[in-house]
Amino acid sequence: MIYERLEGLVDPLDDSRLDMPPRSVARFFAYYLAPVRGLVGLTLLLAGIAAVCELFLYAFLGELVDWMSESDPTTFFDDHGAGLLVMMAVIAVIRPLAMIASRGLITLTLSPGITNNVRWNNYRYVLRQSLSFFQNDFAGRVAQKVMQTGHALREALVNVIDGVWLLVIYLAGIVFMFTDMDARLLIPLALWAAAYTSVVVYMVPPVRRKSAALSEANSTLIGRMVDSYTNIQSVKLFAHADREEQFVAEGVRRHTQAFRTMMRAILNMTAVLVLLNTALILGTAFISIRLWQEQVITLGAIAVANGMIIRVNQMSGWILRTITTLFENIGTVQNGIDTVARPHAVVDRPGARSLRVERGEVVFDHVDFSFGAELAVIRDFSLKVAPGEKVGIVGRSGAGKSTLVNLLLRFYDVGGGHIFIDGQDISHVSQESLREHIAVVTQDTALLHRSIRDNIRYGNAQAADTAIREAARLAEADGFIPGLRDPQGRRGYDAHVGERGVKLSGGQRQRIAIARVILKNAPILVLDEATSALDSEVEAAIHEQLQHLMKGKTVIAIAHRLSTIASLDRLVVMDHGEIVEQGTHAALVESDGLYAQLWRRQSGGFLGVIDADEPIETHVAAGGAPR
Repeated sequence: MIYERLEGLVDPLDDSRLDMPPRSVARFFAYYLAPVRGLVGLTLLLAGIAAVCELFLYAFLGELVDWMSESDPTTFFDDHGAGLLVMMAVIAVIRPLAMIASRGLITLTLSPGITNNVRWNNYRYVLRQSLSFFQNDFAGRVAQKVMQTGHALREALVNVIDGVWLLVIYLAGIVFMFTDMDARLLIPLALWAAAYTSVVVYMVPPVRRKSAALSEANSTLIGRMVDSYTNIQSVKLFAHADREEQFVAEGVRRHTQAFRTMMRAILNMTAVLVLLNTALILGTAFISIRLWQEQVITLGAIAVANGMIIRVNQMSGWILRTITTLFENIGTVQNGIDTVARPHAVVDRPGARSLRVERGEVVFDHVDFSFGAELAVIRDFSLKVAPGEKVGIVGRSGAGKSTLVNLLLRFYDVGGGHIFIDGQDISHVSQESLREHIAVVTQDTALLHRSIRDNIRYGNAQAADTAIREAARLAEADGFIPGLRDPQGRRGYDAHVGERGVKLSGGQRQRIAIARVILKNAPILVLDEATSALDSEVEAAIHEQLQHLMKGKTVIAIAHRLSTIASLDRLVVMDHGEIVEQGTHAALVESDGLYAQLWRRQSGGFLGVIDADEPIETHVAAGGAPR
């Protein structure tokens, strides 16, 4: 079918490029339009043919008036039959075919294909941004930028074809025809064109800037709304609906002000254009009548001249709106570029090879890391974890434990030193291959808003249902999964868990996370407060399975609840980003250092936030809970 052929000319999921989009607007457009430049050129050609045919309609009208005023009605068709057939061919065949073909390319090929190809590639590029990129922005705002940039680029292209291109052809055609009739007819048009150009040059660009501001206000407003909805549990727990309303209301106020500012600029342009068009119509009518009185032009020429000027008058309004919209869309694209086209903070080296893990040795070699110049988190940190060794990382909150894991996963690049896995510097291997060999269970487990099955299978995309169910059993999750049901009636492993897994309890989410790590079966295992969300009974139930999971793997475990890691091969105690003690649980308790103090001061096996500069004895003596 012809529709399907047109729709298939542009593949919205073309993923042949994954480099950073250009940061300048012109190059950004060229970047995404380059693969379809042939189709864009064909569309411009067909649209141009349709516009020229429309100009011929006015020329035919003038000829027809002159023929009818000069010819004998009885012999009219005999005298002008050939000319009428040419007119018929242009009006009934060429013009409609060119219009339908150009609209077909715009509507079925370019619009959906380009829009979603821009969105798809922007999404893929942003998806590979560093963790800090997403930590510093609203997820809803980022998604809005990705979506709006594709739409705005498409609309800008359509604006050029339907507005700017059409205006250029019309003005060129009018100049040619008026010159042929009498060059003096061009005087009002030339003055109007100069004034119209001034409007475009001086009044439209501010609209672009105001549009960019409106786009930013719109994205921020959406981000604020999404932030409230995403954290709806906290909103309700603290009874802060009114506070959230105020937070979003501020976004609405800013959006409204930006919207009003842009609308004022558009109204000013509209008023100026109305005055210019009025002057053009009156000027052309006056000069054409004077030329007719001087018998320089015919009645047909008057009909053509004034008819075309009225058409330009009709077009000028929507063409200016089109040009304004074009600048608005360019502003929207620029606004999106500022978010989308940022360099990746963590990138693979050119030709980075895949990580090969045969033993699972992990070495931190004089590692330094800081968040900014003033906030040093890891200082000259050196640690060797032997293949198959189980090491626990202990320390106060803020000691750098989780940062160490983030560096191992290369969510951030080290500021100094190196990290090796089986002798391979992790900065020299691809990030994907690095993370394929490391399984992580974190304290804050967020699931995808998909089925239980899909969430567990995230550990191994090729896993069969039998393997998924076995992983759930080992993670002690098979007891609650069959009873799950979502609002759409999906049950068990097909039930969807809600955004970030909100329909499950913390313990249920943690067990699903453990199940997918079991399914992943990576040689290096990181447990970052892996059982913190579990009650004691469930923790005891899966403890044996975690021990089974750790067999034959290199394990790095972080826990505030010291009892959960006391049995590991070695404990490493961190403070201020440095190792202050290490050894077995028994040896550390006997040495009576920081670990021994933390162990004695724990209540229920939990280690909480203690001021790094405050002696633990002072904290407890003052009545502070052993946190």
